[in-house]
Amino acid sequence: MDLWSAFSALILGVVEGLTEFLPISSTGHQIIVADLLEFGGERSMAFNIIIQLGAILAVVWAFRGKIFEVVLGLPTQPSARRFTANLLIAFLPAVVLGVLLADWIHHYLFNPITVAAALVVGGFVMLWAEKRQHQVHAETVDEISWKDALKVGLAQCIAMIPGTSRSGATIIGGLLFGLSRKTATEFSFFLAMPTMVGAAVYSGYKYRELFVPADLPVFAIGFVTAFIFAMIAVKGLLRFIASHSYAVFAWYRIAFGLLILATWQFGWVDWSAAKP
Repeated sequence: MDLWSAFSALILGVVEGLTEFLPISSTGHQIIVADLLEFGGERSMAFNIIIQLGAILAVVWAFRGKIFEVVLGLPTQPSARRFTANLLIAFLPAVVLGVLLADWIHHYLFNPITVAAALVVGGFVMLWAEKRQHQVHAETVDEISWKDALKVGLAQCIAMIPGTSRSGATIIGGLLFGLSRKTATEFSFFLAMPTMVGAAVYSGYKYRELFVPADLPVFAIGFVTAFIFAMIAVKGLLRFIASHSYAVFAWYRIAFGLLILATWQFGWVDWSAAKP
């Protein structure tokens, strides 16, 4: 393992951990930062699978109490069965569209310009959603109906466009569909578990030949770093939303997206050579 690979793994692990559960698009940031670091090609595909698992392990650990409560309550508690059913309902749309469109999306949309445009558009959508008057009918994740879950699951599918943000789509979708800010955020975290694990397993099997023992140290650095910074991001976001809106993330998306578009328009950075 050379020093530059270790440094790149560290930086990309930090980026994954901090952005995966914030509504600012982890995939979009990964594409842009990886391009700047020249960390691309087939090796990066395997690396991204590993660091996403590190991030999802962090949210599993953060919500381990609720997870154990649901698992232990499945045989006897209707609320546990309803919560599990809602997760499955919300998860299914992404499974279907992911299998059908994943290769096409990866080939045509995984580039910094698409990411930048999606960041800007998504930012304005978030500002619009935050300014609307919300009528809340679900104050906790246990009060979510199957119709709410399906709507959030459909909203999650929009995030297949890189730069949109999976957490952003599900959280803002949840707000629009009548979930409280805390409930929308927590359900987004729970929905990330089957979605990201499923995507990692599918991609891991599909690209299994890319995993070679020589890359283990690089993958380990990225995995551990993503886990640590995802823990920080999850806890920080839950504290933040207790007294703030998502407007700050919307303005960040818009500013960052416009910066990328400006560097492309004026030729300051040659994004046309970017590779997924």
